[in-house]
Amino acid sequence: MNNQFRTRVEEEPELEEEVEVQPRLKKKEPENSNAFFRKLFTEGVVSKESATEMLPFLIFLSVLCMLYIANSHMAVKNVRNIDKLNKEVKELSWEYKSLKADLMFKSKLTEVAKKVDTLGIKELTEPPKKIVINSNEY
Repeated sequence: MNNQFRTRVEEEPELEEEVEVQPRLKKKEPENSNAFFRKLFTEGVVSKESATEMLPFLIFLSVLCMLYIANSHMAVKNVRNIDKLNKEVKELSWEYKSLKADLMFKSKLTEVAKKVDTLGIKELTEPPKKIVINSNEY
């Protein structure tokens, strides 16, 4: 296999003047950027050396994937917990409203009179009397 980065210059039919064609030099890219993929495509198969060089990067990617999965599990768990708490709040609200309605019903004058009638206390038929004390009598 020849050097793939060298540009091939095809020979043109000879003209009266021979023009020298210089191959274009490619700009060097940083070695770190896309090194894994470049080695994968140039060599065809991942070699042991390139795999060991990229091992920290692969470990980093696997840790990121595990964190992503754990984060999604925690989000689903929180959503379920929120739904459960919302249902509980609705049930407590219904219970509060029903107890409030019962209290309002039981605190009516007629209901209180029925409950106290067994104790011998009866409802007043005449209005209560107001006691007035003068300031000089006291």
